[in-house]
Amino acid sequence: MTFVQKAVLFCGTGLMIGKIPVAPGTFGSVAGIALCLVLTRLPLTAATVAAGGFILFSVWIADRSVRILGAKDPGCIVIDEIAGMVATLYGLPADPVVVLAGFILFRLLDISKPFGIRRLERLPGGLGVVADDLAAGVVANLVLRAGLSILAAQ
Repeated sequence: MTFVQKAVLFCGTGLMIGKIPVAPGTFGSVAGIALCLVLTRLPLTAATVAAGGFILFSVWIADRSVRILGAKDPGCIVIDEIAGMVATLYGLPADPVVVLAGFILFRLLDISKPFGIRRLERLPGGLGVVADDLAAGVVANLVLRAGLSILAAQ
């Protein structure tokens, strides 16, 4: 394996978090929380550019990773879960309750894949690896925003 391939897999596995033998997707989602907490420290414009850039990077890395590993969506590739958490917590307060609710909601949606989210896995290459997690993250984000709006109205 070349140095570049090793670097791609290092990124794709979330800095090797995906190599954890039990629940790598869950641990990858926790890594996503760490990235989100960094993004909340940035001005909204910078956070938006960084989040968008990371999502594009994650599609590219996932695509390269599946080619290297020769598998459709290997469990050790968790950059998609990290990107999904970025979508989940984007623009929301970094309150511990919101973060925990987002984490739980994202994991439930990522595992169950309702609302046609599962169909996105059929997309080719890295797009298919990441798109379902992004969709789960967007749904989780919208649910969290609705919940926060309801709580704020009381």
